[in-house]
Amino acid sequence: MNDTNRRNFLAGAGALPLAGGLVAPRSARAQAANTIKVGVLTDLSGTFRDLNGPNTIAATRLAIQEFGNRGFNVEIVTADHQNRPDVGVNLARQWFDRDNVDVVTSLASSAVALAISELAREKNKVAIATSTATSDLTGRACNANTIQWVYDTYMLAKVAGLAMVRAGGDTWFFLTADYAFGHALERDTSTFVRQAGGRVVGSVRTPFPGTTDFSSFLLQAQASRAKVIGLANAGVDTVNSIKQAAEFGLTRRGIKIASLLMFITDVHALGLQAAQGLVCANTFYWDANEQTRNLTRRIRAIAGGDIPVAMSHAGDYSGTLHYLKAVADMGVAAAKADGRAVVARMKAMPTEDEAFGRGSIREDGRKMHPAYLYEVKRPEESRYQHDYYKLLQTVSAEEAFRPLAEGGCPLVRS
Repeated sequence: MNDTNRRNFLAGAGALPLAGGLVAPRSARAQAANTIKVGVLTDLSGTFRDLNGPNTIAATRLAIQEFGNRGFNVEIVTADHQNRPDVGVNLARQWFDRDNVDVVTSLASSAVALAISELAREKNKVAIATSTATSDLTGRACNANTIQWVYDTYMLAKVAGLAMVRAGGDTWFFLTADYAFGHALERDTSTFVRQAGGRVVGSVRTPFPGTTDFSSFLLQAQASRAKVIGLANAGVDTVNSIKQAAEFGLTRRGIKIASLLMFITDVHALGLQAAQGLVCANTFYWDANEQTRNLTRRIRAIAGGDIPVAMSHAGDYSGTLHYLKAVADMGVAAAKADGRAVVARMKAMPTEDEAFGRGSIREDGRKMHPAYLYEVKRPEESRYQHDYYKLLQTVSAEEAFRPLAEGGCPLVRS
């Protein structure tokens, strides 16, 4: 791992470096034993850079700063996994085995997250997926070392997919990113479409990563005569799909575009002229209330730039803060020794922060909080910077997320 793929930020006093081949002084060993290391493993350069990237690092740093000095130090290390599971696993293994990293956060790409979750179980560390969609993390692939924050494909499919069917979009064609996330989102959305009386008339898998031209896939969708084109993709892929659908005039022909995972960063990249009228499921909107606005101001003060704060960034803050609260509650030595015990303590403690308000973590590792259905505003409706959404519906956590008994998580007692 080179310097461009790793940056260190220290909260409190930094750990003393070890001289090559020498035994560390007692003070350095003591400080290392009293230091929690948070590894932010994310997309810093690829498809998901805007919904992760600098804002993810800033949100994590803010959580550490606001947690304050409670008798132990906190260090951040960050790395770009390039949306490749092999790269992500190699980085995380090095962090766990050599660098004494205690928790890995963000994770982004579902394929990367599934691999890191299994590694965290093997090494008895903690994985907090704050930017990962596949609902398999709390289903067939769940384990006692992993928590899934923010959103998942089940919630997105239910809140956004059902809304489209109820609005008359009863025939669907999917453009699906060809990896774990896309497959899960198509699967979960198809289930709700059919339950609501709709039909899936076709789908096409788009190579991931690296696809920038979606024209041939969109023409296949148009030829299917489906009323709705479901985009089971995210980040730059979503932006490019919507732009190219507009260029082909698909929406002018009455075809609806269902962006099943759309972030405010995507709306920002598209502009309101192109994005107006799209609906999306979210669990955090920066302008929802005074608490979310205050949190957003603090994250942006660290991150700088013009990228809006998305629900993924809110999850980076919220998940890191709750993890540190659990460490403080059980003690650093115990937390460093047993990742499963930390996750159990996180589940036992109620969650509360300015991002998501009050919530909880279920037995299967699903973080519970309300979800919201938003519509993107018309340009003339927007009054100030990043004023992009209007609320259509609020969905309780219990209604939005998959029932505990239906996920197939081996941790759930029957």
